[in-house]
Amino acid sequence: KAYKAIKFSGPNTDLTLGLADGHIWRGAQSDTERGFPYTANIPTEEIFTMPHRSVADGVVTATKPLSRGGALMDDFSVIFENGRVVKVQAKKNEDVLRKMTETDEGAARLGEVALVPNSSPISQSGLIFYNTLFDENAASHIALGSSYRETIKNGEGMSDEAFEAAGGNDSLIHADFMIGSGKMDVDGVRVDGTIEAVMRGGEWAFEV
Repeated sequence: KAYKAIKFSGPNTDLTLGLADGHIWRGAQSDTERGFPYTANIPTEEIFTMPHRSVADGVVTATKPLSRGGALMDDFSVIFENGRVVKVQAKKNEDVLRKMTETDEGAARLGEVALVPNSSPISQSGLIFYNTLFDENAASHIALGSSYRETIKNGEGMSDEAFEAAGGNDSLIHADFMIGSGKMDVDGVRVDGTIEAVMRGGEWAFEV
């Protein structure tokens, strides 16, 4: 589809993320340097890509707790303007969340957006593992911090300057937090402005 942007709409969430030109949606399977396929993260439900570091506007509310540095943040929200975090709110450990976004310049920008259906087994288990490799398979999510170079065409061969110019983000952190639920709708915005349903009520709006 080569969407220009992805829009999330749900309870206390109205967020539009721009996608970098040449972005690539990926799953968990990768190839070794010798070309052997492998899957490092099992179970896996997500497909993910690179948002443009300078294009994120709106508010997003976490739907599951985030464990970071021994502190648990729950019931928190983040407001973005022009790709950057401008405000965070949390009922508990708000200072930890704010300091995380202040780690470096890229920590207040996004490096990943991932789509996960609410019907995933991890979601339906109702369990919180407090381990991102498991918990990220419970809900659609976004990540503050560094981007994955393999999520944009020719990204692995780009200089740091070219990667940033293309929309890539660099940071010492990569912090995923869950935003999806059974009440979340996701739309894709095409280059011509046409809007298409991608998810409705947390589930794919088309056959996959």
